Amino acid sequence: MPHRYTNPPRRGRMPNRPGAPVGQVQSLTRGLSILEALADAEGGLTLTDLAHRVELPASTAHRLLATLEKMGYVYQAGDLGLWYVGLQAFTVGSTFLANRDFVAQSHAYMRRLMEQSGETANLAILDGTEAVFIAQVQCHEMMRTLVKLGSRVPLHASGVGKAIFAALPDEQIDAILKVMGLPRITENTIVVPETMWSALRVIRQRGYSFDDEEHARSTRCVAATIFDEHAEPLGAISLAGPSARLSDERIRQLGPIVAHTAEELTRKLGGKWPHPY
Repeated sequence: MPHRYTNPPRRGRMPNRPGAPVGQVQSLTRGLSILEALADAEGGLTLTDLAHRVELPASTAHRLLATLEKMGYVYQAGDLGLWYVGLQAFTVGSTFLANRDFVAQSHAYMRRLMEQSGETANLAILDGTEAVFIAQVQCHEMMRTLVKLGSRVPLHASGVGKAIFAALPDEQIDAILKVMGLPRITENTIVVPETMWSALRVIRQRGYSFDDEEHARSTRCVAATIFDEHAEPLGAISLAGPSARLSDERIRQLGPIVAHTAEELTRKLGGKWPHPY
């Protein structure tokens, strides 16, 4: 980890409170800590409770709240005078969500995944009842699995599709099964609803999906879901390669790595990992 160099405190200067990173503006750090505490609370907080959570004197917390209130970041309401996160905080957060570049933010994670595994990494998003490939980082092997960007795969018969499928609410899965069915693509495609439901439960339990030549012969894939700020499936990240290289043992090794990467990317994009999942 790189070292951060800062000037030593001048004589008589008050040190930062415990937990505040050295070199940061103390009042700004405290103000943001107040916002975070209010965001973490299920309901509003009294001044006393808030001051206790951020480890500040009530008088200091009140001065910071007054400033945040004037700017619209917090407001006070109710007979108990509870404090809540204000509309301006929502506006700032929504701007981040609206401007995030899914592909650009994902690229570094895909490249790292490719380097770790030696297999091609893919990124797909949900579009109706299909997954659409939107990015890829190819591996260095002569024999590798490639997909055309913009191509679509069914939710029931692909690694990225099954990862997204498992993350949908049960009623939505049921509706898709009734309308779309489970058309056979290869001899390994799951075509029995009971078997599909069992597979989706396994995906939810272990955190990643496995495509065992269900969409393309001689190709295996392992994938995991990326979630948005509502803990709903935004897309999926995957590793795909020839079945000859992706043995059962190799799949068991790569699955948790892909799942961990998907969770990291979810956090990076401002998403929320569902619990339990």
